[in-house]
Amino acid sequence: MIKTILTAGLAALGLASTASAENLRYAHFMSASSWQNQVIFEDWATAVEEAAGGALDVQVFPAQTLGKAAAGYDNAVAGIADIVWTVPGYTAGRFPLSQILELPGLFDTGAVGSCAFQKLYDSGALDEEYEETHILFVHTHDPGHLHTAKKPVSSLADMKGLKLRRPTQVVGDLLTELGAEPVGMPAPNTYEAVQRGAIDGYMLPWESVESFRLEELTGNHTVFGFYALAFIATMNKAKYEALSPEAKAAIDANSGMEWAVTAGGGYDEAGAKVLERLRETSNVIELSEEERASWMAAAQKASDAYISSLDEQGLPGTETYAAVQGYVTECQAELN
Repeated sequence: MIKTILTAGLAALGLASTASAENLRYAHFMSASSWQNQVIFEDWATAVEEAAGGALDVQVFPAQTLGKAAAGYDNAVAGIADIVWTVPGYTAGRFPLSQILELPGLFDTGAVGSCAFQKLYDSGALDEEYEETHILFVHTHDPGHLHTAKKPVSSLADMKGLKLRRPTQVVGDLLTELGAEPVGMPAPNTYEAVQRGAIDGYMLPWESVESFRLEELTGNHTVFGFYALAFIATMNKAKYEALSPEAKAAIDANSGMEWAVTAGGGYDEAGAKVLERLRETSNVIELSEEERASWMAAAQKASDAYISSLDEQGLPGTETYAAVQGYVTECQAELN
């Protein structure tokens, strides 16, 4: 975020100085040049600063400069960063109900998925999962697809034995069901893994192919909505509670549904542009109707297994899955 040094003349006019403001450090793992850094982080920081009337100074730290992506939530808990944007599923099993949003076939756009996720959070269903921090907003990206370096994938048979990056364990179980060999890693590690030949491809939404420069390494792209990753923007609880009333009100005014849909919709917009370009420069594969039905059957089997595992643990898996489906229907009506 570009910070303006206030001159003595401006100070004389009574404008607030950042020296008297409460500083907040906002950490994420996208690059400083990414659209996310501007739309999700810098724009949010600016909106909060303006709403606080000089009571807050938000500094954005991109590209894992305040901690690795996989440690994001714990960094917020510990106060290593005041605010963190991260993926709950990077910590396997810790946020099981939130990861229902990752299951395939629930929604077609990031905006609708984000709206549904925010409604689920606002319902109180996820309070225990995030009791250690103060959630600002939650969202998803648009459905992720398959991208491979050497082998084009147009059938389930083509998936057999492929080593594919999976973002979370839930998505990994889906890949196993489809015949692949999942390899877990955060998104920023994908480029090096493909370059070294440690993986044959990866699961990411369209915009991330560009954001992480992966089109340099992968020329085959199979269109199938495998999953949608859940994201959270969350704050150290003690830091939030210690804020002045003015600062807290500014944070509250920039929490919830508006920013959830802004983030999810940003993925939709960016992804559409990348897909259009990839159709001209790469091998974009559309599955046949017969193949798609086979893939959907395997995907549903993985979804059913995950929901059943939650129920067996005494968690409301079936209930929460049904609630998400209902929220998706509501959001489709509200946003379309």
